[in-house]
Amino acid sequence: MLADMKNRCVSLLYEKSVLSDQLAVLEEKTGAKREYIALGAVSLAGLYLLFGHGASLLCNLIGFIYPAYFSVKAIESNRKDDDTQWLTYWVVYGVFSIAESFSDIFLSWFPFYYVGKCLFLIWCMAPVSWNGSQILYSRVIRPFFLKHQAAMESVVDDLSSKAKSVAENVTKEAAHIALGHDKKQ
Repeated sequence: MLADMKNRCVSLLYEKSVLSDQLAVLEEKTGAKREYIALGAVSLAGLYLLFGHGASLLCNLIGFIYPAYFSVKAIESNRKDDDTQWLTYWVVYGVFSIAESFSDIFLSWFPFYYVGKCLFLIWCMAPVSWNGSQILYSRVIRPFFLKHQAAMESVVDDLSSKAKSVAENVTKEAAHIALGHDKKQ
């Protein structure tokens, strides 16, 4: 299993992409293999997550940039399975972000919090059969959604009608003001 992951990671370093192009340039200039350059970059990122200021930003970038790139690729592809994979990731990422917003102020003080968060996000986006997003969605989010779907739809419908009403009122008021019907004489 580890050998498969290593082979997959190495093959990603050679697939045609902006990252592999940059690694090829660095490989040519330094004479070091791109696998070692990538390992060094990952090691530096790990150390920064442990000891650096702004580790939260780096962790959030890792949890966003790779999935966003592959989400755009999935949108542009004709396959449905990659769309489902990345939609599932974004649902799990959203649920995690909401939960984290309530607990982040306390959790961020724990040593290695950002390393753990980063590992969690990497597990959720990993291209493996035991992908975190698939597991969390199928075992936690989907059952919760199915159990409470009717109540959630009622709330969403109610909020949608209220938002539509407010938007109509604001639009009418803005048109009224723009047409000058509200001038004082």
